[in-house]
Amino acid sequence: MEEAEELCDAKTPEEVAFEAADLIYFALTKAVGSGVSLADIEANLTAKSLKVKRRTGNAKGKWAEKEGIKTDAPAPAKPASAVDSTNEKIVMQKIDSSQTSEAELLEKLKRPSQKSPDAILKIIHPIIEEVRKGGDKAVLSYTHKFEKATSLTSPVLKAPFPKELMDLSPETIKAIDTSFENIKRFHSAQAEEKPLRVETMPGVVCSRFSRPIERVGLYIPGGTAVLPSTALMLGVPAMVAGCKKVVFASPPRSDGRVTPEIVYVAHKVGAESIVLAGGAQAVAAMAYGTESVTKVDKILGPGNQFVTAAKMHVSNDTNAGVGIDMPAGPSEVLVVADKDANPAFVASDLLSQAEHGVDSQVILLAIDLNEQQLQAIDDEVHNQALALPRVDIVRGSIKHSVTVLVKTLDEAMRISNEYAPEHLILQIKDAEKVVDKVMNAGSVFIGEWTPRVSVIILPESITPCLRTVSPSSTLESTWDLS
Repeated sequence: MEEAEELCDAKTPEEVAFEAADLIYFALTKAVGSGVSLADIEANLTAKSLKVKRRTGNAKGKWAEKEGIKTDAPAPAKPASAVDSTNEKIVMQKIDSSQTSEAELLEKLKRPSQKSPDAILKIIHPIIEEVRKGGDKAVLSYTHKFEKATSLTSPVLKAPFPKELMDLSPETIKAIDTSFENIKRFHSAQAEEKPLRVETMPGVVCSRFSRPIERVGLYIPGGTAVLPSTALMLGVPAMVAGCKKVVFASPPRSDGRVTPEIVYVAHKVGAESIVLAGGAQAVAAMAYGTESVTKVDKILGPGNQFVTAAKMHVSNDTNAGVGIDMPAGPSEVLVVADKDANPAFVASDLLSQAEHGVDSQVILLAIDLNEQQLQAIDDEVHNQALALPRVDIVRGSIKHSVTVLVKTLDEAMRISNEYAPEHLILQIKDAEKVVDKVMNAGSVFIGEWTPRVSVIILPESITPCLRTVSPSSTLESTWDLS
């Protein structure tokens, strides 16, 4: 502590260099004595640089007391209107397609770049290996470390789930139940009535039939938001498909509990357990299995770049014998709007994805809008964003989002198909007539009364597009020659 204090008191560059060397020397001595290598330290520095976990800037414990800072009571929460700390206008950059080359336009529409795969792999690989070898003990250790849920003695919550862990308001239960039934109805309609059989030539019959994957692992992100919607969209298709074993994984809160909405959904879809972990450790637990976690055949669900990298890593390990749905990237939405679009609705649809994360991207294709109409949308984006608790996240995503000015609907659809958005929203006149022009999109929302968030309550309103994978991703097809 003496060396650290002397470094803090150092004034000149020479003094800082001398005291820093002194501190590093003693720090390395401590590390060597504890069996910590430089590689271990480097991995932690990399994790900090990628903001895997970040504590608040307040001083810790006795050091806060030494400086006269009180830490016994948390600071009062700021109201939503006071969350934003700057006066900077929240506005998307604009480009005019008629004055921009195709190359420049594509450059502007590039997805936000992710961190170096090599840097991420250096972080997740040791975690995966430790879980593969150490099982429950390793998973629990990482949950204690990353989620601060030190009261947990088991990394798994087994069914039947205690009622007290599903303590929800009647309104929340009704909303989840409604979503559950709608999603179930939509996916049940996709079931094959009978196998496909085709006689391709005399005596040669080809058939295709579906079988449910026996064991599926469903990853539900935690962190900055509660996502019962993800649990529903993954869990209900697995239930409808007839998967025998359904395993949820979601990081717990610091008190060791998973959010009650997630537990309630797990109960409704018949999940056998919830892995109380997030990140690479949760993926590894489901991929290889532990004393308490069932090894699964396929892992599905979104996550940050560390979860995605872990899923890709285990799927490439032939010893794991596990598949994944896809390497999901950051969330995105593209809105096509014309003069008939409601500026408030356009802004709401853009913000519904912008608040997902700072690496999200939202695109607006504005068809022949004048300055007044564009300004109306800008004003709505700014004002609605300021009312969001996650306004700082919105600021981050808006920085790499863009409004593209186009003259015609055909030009807008050409750009949309080239971009191939995860979510496409058509806020235009006679939107249903334009669906045939959609070639590449994950989901399509038709008209101003089909907002992005309606996917949770009214999934049957989604129009699947050509070249997209069926949402019922817990079914696999098998070819048989007979």
